[in-house]
Amino acid sequence: MALNPLAPPWLIEPGDANALLPGLWSRTVHREDGAIVVGGVPVAELAERFGTPLYVVDEAEARQRAVEVRSALQRAFAEVGSAARVYYAGKAFLSIEVARWMTESGLNIDVCSGGELAVALAAGVPAERLGFHGNNKSLAEIDRAVAEGVGAIIIDSLQEIERVADAAERHGVVQRVRLRVNSGVHAHTHAFLATAHEDQKFGIALADAADAVARIRSHAGLAFLGLHCHIGSQIFGADGFAESAARLLSVHKELLAGGDVPELNLGGGFGIAYTAADDPAPIEALARSIAETVAAGCEDLDIPIPAVAFEPGRSIVGTAGLTLYTVGTTKDVTVAAQDDGETAVRRYVSVDGGMSDNARPALYGADYSARIAGRESAAAPALVRVAGKHCESGDIVVDAEYLPGDVAPGDLLAVPATGAYCWSLASNYNYLGRPRSSP
Repeated sequence: MALNPLAPPWLIEPGDANALLPGLWSRTVHREDGAIVVGGVPVAELAERFGTPLYVVDEAEARQRAVEVRSALQRAFAEVGSAARVYYAGKAFLSIEVARWMTESGLNIDVCSGGELAVALAAGVPAERLGFHGNNKSLAEIDRAVAEGVGAIIIDSLQEIERVADAAERHGVVQRVRLRVNSGVHAHTHAFLATAHEDQKFGIALADAADAVARIRSHAGLAFLGLHCHIGSQIFGADGFAESAARLLSVHKELLAGGDVPELNLGGGFGIAYTAADDPAPIEALARSIAETVAAGCEDLDIPIPAVAFEPGRSIVGTAGLTLYTVGTTKDVTVAAQDDGETAVRRYVSVDGGMSDNARPALYGADYSARIAGRESAAAPALVRVAGKHCESGDIVVDAEYLPGDVAPGDLLAVPATGAYCWSLASNYNYLGRPRSSP
């Protein structure tokens, strides 16, 4: 147990509050003369040049992770006699440079708005390598996607069938589409609930898939690729994917009676470590387990193994990013730790950013880690809560962490694993400038 009773049970007081835990940081991150270096550049140089808060993205890490994820999935499905197609989920973090990194690493790209589509096209990504998601695509977005020759549009509602078909007819093309369905499996961080989870805005009920596919096939301008399902996010194991695949394959077999169904899309959601308590399965193990499950399911149903598509985002770009802050103030707060009146001290460390550059703790209760970035310290660890500067009591960057007890105003603070869903969710709340990004 942690010594400070205010610490969550999973947070153990470290022997060295300067140590950089492997798995949370980009693999190029290390300390030189006490200071954190990323991609060969001291973070103090980046802070001096660009100011803080600052997103720092390690291109080498992002590219390496993209290749590792793609290779693991393709290798696993090749071993069972099939193929895997990998789309980078642009919603995690999309810029022109990131789009180029992903396509040069052999991945396709998922977009879910006209803006993301424009970024991908501006990056030179061939339209046929794009998938277009979204539960409420506008007519203008659909029209441009069809006109540009987007490789697949993911149908999310019955109304979209007619809208995409109309656009395809106007442009004189055959548009490839997938149908998003809800398998009834919803995966959370460490577990999944095998219950009906159709009460959400995305997709249609799996029971309605056959009728929807019949409507798609009734249009000469639409080509049906297969079913699509996304069970959740920040998933550490393969059980949820296995259960979802089993349910989808039963319907997949039914649909084969009416025509070709060349692929099955199992979505994304592979998790990463944000704290020492997180233990995601390696992508190689996940890929192998999912491939074996799909192959076994197809054998039981006596159907060919389809090509299987995936849409990872966080697992590729998450650990490639870190955020730099400058400490502004610190204060010790005495808190009643137990009902018997015992008290303990929590140190608030306030930084020059907050929920405007990382909304996830406020939105989801997400946990992060932190380290002093500009120096090492021999001071004893102290329990801290890293807070932002916004006018919200819930503006917390890191809820609980041990930092050297001499953390002080002016210190550089680094928060790892902020490559996904931080820049893309950033805002100008309280008129703070949106942080810059330094690849």
